[in-house]
Amino acid sequence: MIAWISRWPMRVLYALSGFLYFLAYYVVRHRRRVIAEQIAQVFPAASPAERRRMHKQFLKNFCDVSVEILKGATIDAHDMRERVRIENPEIALEALGEGRTVLFLTSHLCNWEWLLQGVTLRMGYPVDAAYKPLHDAWAERLMLSIRTRFGARLVPAKELLADALRRRGIVRVLAMNADQAPVSTDRRHWTQFLGQETAFYLGGEQIARALRLPVFYHGMRRVARGRYVVALERLWDGREVTEPGAITERYARACEKDVLASPADWLWSYRRWRLKKSLYGDQQAAD
Repeated sequence: MIAWISRWPMRVLYALSGFLYFLAYYVVRHRRRVIAEQIAQVFPAASPAERRRMHKQFLKNFCDVSVEILKGATIDAHDMRERVRIENPEIALEALGEGRTVLFLTSHLCNWEWLLQGVTLRMGYPVDAAYKPLHDAWAERLMLSIRTRFGARLVPAKELLADALRRRGIVRVLAMNADQAPVSTDRRHWTQFLGQETAFYLGGEQIARALRLPVFYHGMRRVARGRYVVALERLWDGREVTEPGAITERYARACEKDVLASPADWLWSYRRWRLKKSLYGDQQAAD
């Protein structure tokens, strides 16, 4: 069934997306309270009408991304390369060419699933991507098959550091989507993000420091329906002396800039600020 739907032309899939949006906003009211509250938190000066427009556009984009993810089950490599264009891959390819593994930090902006597929096709090196296994066995098999179609290797996020150490002799790309709330650990970096006191995972920074990996942020922007451009930004060269937490802080600032540039492309349906900083604070950074 999924493979059959995936083979539909994009114009038909986008018609399906329009129907899904109607259901999500007007019928099911998909996570309406969470989305509305978080948009209001971040944009307190916006009028109710402006927030409502942002809410609607987010759901339209989210439904587009949902059908695009389905398309990812059968899309060919040439079409994917055309739809996800990386502007400046050379800044990471230089380090890879020197025999250095690199770490890519991404966010839930635009189509993060196509980003993985596009990067895998473009970089020409093995890609090991952290992911959170799904509880439903059928959904887990489906998403693994989509995400690994072009050669990416998926590693449970909790095992990424150990896996990276075991495979340190292989020159490759490590990839992490790092903008979600770090609920599974007490080691967090707290910072102001979109005007809120926000916790970030330290896992990416810990791996980079342990292996001295150059770190790059992947900013994705929508240029047309189903077409995206990715720009790399170097966050750390693997050698610079920095304070603990500095790499994570740079990531937070890069991510924040992109969200503010295109708010409707970020994942507002995820409860980002579920964690609250305790009176005594958390451990801020890796030793």
